[in-house]
Amino acid sequence: MLIDEVCDFLLPAAATRSVADIRVGLGYTAVQLDDGRCGLAYTFRDEAQEGCCVIREAGTLTGRRASDLAEWARSPDPVTSAAGLATLNALTDAPPSATEADLLTELQVTSKDIVGMVGYFGPLAGPLRSRGKALHVFERRPSAEPGMLPEAAAPELLPQCHVVILSATTLLNRTLDDLLAHCPNAREVAILGPSTPWLPPVFAERGVTLLSGVYVVQPERVLRVVSEGGGTRQFGRAVRKVTLRLSGAESHRPAAAAGRAHPESAQR
Repeated sequence: MLIDEVCDFLLPAAATRSVADIRVGLGYTAVQLDDGRCGLAYTFRDEAQEGCCVIREAGTLTGRRASDLAEWARSPDPVTSAAGLATLNALTDAPPSATEADLLTELQVTSKDIVGMVGYFGPLAGPLRSRGKALHVFERRPSAEPGMLPEAAAPELLPQCHVVILSATTLLNRTLDDLLAHCPNAREVAILGPSTPWLPPVFAERGVTLLSGVYVVQPERVLRVVSEGGGTRQFGRAVRKVTLRLSGAESHRPAAAAGRAHPESAQR
């Protein structure tokens, strides 16, 4: 699965780093490494196991090798997997070619396009609905939002879509591989959200054309927001939202190997 490819790609870099801090919040999970870099992943809090203990090894995670937690990304448990993906995301930086260009501008949706969106992104829904021929939004939970469909409808309707936006949380719930298989006719396939790993070669091989996520520039602020139950609205300037267009020629190394600077001093 794609999550296994992401994990395998970054494990060598993870073996050289340790975990300085980890916060499992109600909205997101954040992991900070010993070099200051910080990664995020969505917390599927509604799917967490019942009881007072969500992560059995809680209290022993700080100071452990990053590779130990990175392996958790393969776990079927959603909370444990989020800790693993956040660790992996801390090991990658958005490549220099990533820009702060608006995703809507990059997609260039026309009046002839049918757009598919897996995971509801409210700020994008209105503009996409007005610009395109149709917008299909697939969600696990029923909603009164216009155009909202159950996820079971995705296999039938995604092949009809010209533009597809997939939430990066599909990596965590193990649906991304199947969803990508249903996008053979899409000219644009974008992975969107703070959980997005910056690994162009892994995603380009699967037909993804755009990665749109965040780069943490103020780890202390992000850790506090996560601990206090916040999410994307509260991150503010503590993260930078960037978009990267992929091509077959793109290559990228884990940041630990490339010698990236501490995120507080990174200049983008």
